[in-house]
Amino acid sequence: MDGLPFLPGNQFSDPTRTRYHRSQTLGYNNGYAIPSRPEVGIGGTPIVHNQLNEEELDELANFKPTLTYGQAKQAPPQDFVPGHVAWDKKVLKFNAYYKQTVHESPDEHYRVRPVDIYYYLEDDSIAVVEPHVENSGMPQGKLIKRQRLPKNDVGDHWDWKDLNNGTNVVFYGKVFHILDCDAWTKDFLESEGVEVNPPESLPTDPYIEKRTQAAALREHKTPSDFDRLRQFLEMDRKVLRFFCVWDDRDQMFGEMRQFILHYYLVDDTLEVREAHKPNDGRDPFPVLIQRHKVAKDRYAIESSFPAVVMELSDHEIKDYFTPVDFEIGKTVHIYGRRFLVYDCDDFTKAFFYKNFGKTDFTPVDVKGLSKDLPKMEIAAYNGYGSMEDSLQSCLSLIPQPPKKDFIKMLENDHKVLRFEAVMDSVKPEDRDRRFIISYRLADDMITIYEPPVRNSGIIGGKFLERTRVAKPGCDTDQPVFYGPQDFYIGAVIEVFKHRFVIMNADAFVLQYMQDHANQFPANTIQSLATKLGNTIPNTNAPRKGGPMHIQRKSGDLVNLVREVKGQLKKISITDKNRVDEMFLRYDTNRSGFIDQFKLADMCGRLHLPVDQDVMEAIVKQMTNNPEGKITLEEFRRFFESS
Repeated sequence: MDGLPFLPGNQFSDPTRTRYHRSQTLGYNNGYAIPSRPEVGIGGTPIVHNQLNEEELDELANFKPTLTYGQAKQAPPQDFVPGHVAWDKKVLKFNAYYKQTVHESPDEHYRVRPVDIYYYLEDDSIAVVEPHVENSGMPQGKLIKRQRLPKNDVGDHWDWKDLNNGTNVVFYGKVFHILDCDAWTKDFLESEGVEVNPPESLPTDPYIEKRTQAAALREHKTPSDFDRLRQFLEMDRKVLRFFCVWDDRDQMFGEMRQFILHYYLVDDTLEVREAHKPNDGRDPFPVLIQRHKVAKDRYAIESSFPAVVMELSDHEIKDYFTPVDFEIGKTVHIYGRRFLVYDCDDFTKAFFYKNFGKTDFTPVDVKGLSKDLPKMEIAAYNGYGSMEDSLQSCLSLIPQPPKKDFIKMLENDHKVLRFEAVMDSVKPEDRDRRFIISYRLADDMITIYEPPVRNSGIIGGKFLERTRVAKPGCDTDQPVFYGPQDFYIGAVIEVFKHRFVIMNADAFVLQYMQDHANQFPANTIQSLATKLGNTIPNTNAPRKGGPMHIQRKSGDLVNLVREVKGQLKKISITDKNRVDEMFLRYDTNRSGFIDQFKLADMCGRLHLPVDQDVMEAIVKQMTNNPEGKITLEEFRRFFESS
């Protein structure tokens, strides 16, 4: 069966075969479809592939089916395509030129005129076009219309095989020299077996070159002699700046004074200006030598010159100062003064590098030569008065009072932290002495009072007037004062070499520290709570300046409003600046107004009544706004009218 040819009647089907499907030839890898070569045929029949030996491969290579099956049928001929269809819109382009003779002209003898030669393969016609040149003065465009051009008298016409780079063609008696062709033309000629010559360049046209030179921007070079007009045009607003010092220390009370020398390049003049320093003790006259031309030696003139009645001019003085005379490190004598040039600015350095080739601009150190002015040193604190007052006496001739924090004073007015303390002393008679230390939160001042004890032999009363107490061992220039955080049960406070031990405190101290727990250490609050038994004062008890909780009668509201305005006046809030500071203190979002709640918060901090009807009455007196918003002007007007 295997040797029979593959012909009908020689194939037998297998009755036992049940599978007739094709094997899968498409698989997926990482989501991409990848074709695969089947390994079995229809029904699972193994496919024998790539198992041919060399002889079988040679037999297949030399196999001729015509010997077995006969001559194959010839393919039908292709359709006929006419030439005008096959070569339609296919044009060869060549770049060429021709020379035009110019008669009776002394400037030129010929002109080079570039042209483009178009060869149409459709009908072997040729067109010659000269590109337009702006302002040429000659008619340009189509020189030869599209047509078949005769080549000789026999009747031949120019063909594309006759056109190549570097060749001459004659159209109607005019010789055109071909220079180059485009890429498509070159590919077409090479595909037809024509060797394309290398391209050539267009020769220069004397007429075009002359026109280019005539249209170019004319540049005139001035004579080499430097004139005043050129100096003014080129050097105007250009100034050389030198830094120099006048060394006058050989004279009595002489010193080193710094000056700035300006050299004006526009007219070769110079001026000398003094560099003043703050508090140098000199009159504010900056110009030492005014701007003018300065001679190197103004006395080098003839003795017969009448200097009494005539001024010196350029005829008598020939040698003036020039920029070369002011190099870094040189000493220049100007009107009997010795000026040492020690530095210059960047423009001057660039000018010297460009005109004189100078590259070394190392400045001269003159700081060690001059005398430094004495600096004001603040004297040490002598212990009399407060440190702030003593410092103001050193800063100004008329001492100014130290600045105070009015907002802090208003918020903490009448708030005093009172502590009980005993004196820590080696003397037996001082161990039983009791003291009351009062710390004012408004200005951080401390007052010490000793209650009198009968038959103790010690006069009681004020032990320390109110003052700010600095901690021992701190720097007198930047002192660190005692604060409310330093007072707790068992703390040792040293006041002017007297040591006090805190033993007890008021209930208000514990209440204040609990309300402001973020400002005090936890151990401080715990020590007070342990000592006082965590007692909190009764807020309903009446106290001076606090909220009033009483049953009111008719007319009490007016009296309360009047009392609130009076209390505000007593704490000096009627000052305009303080009123503005108080308003801005509560206008946190800078909206330009405050409401009833912020006004109640302000009165509560000042220990004034904050009842709702009182606040509403005060707001109605301040503003007519139905929303109860109070502006800064209404706030001022309210306190000015009280």
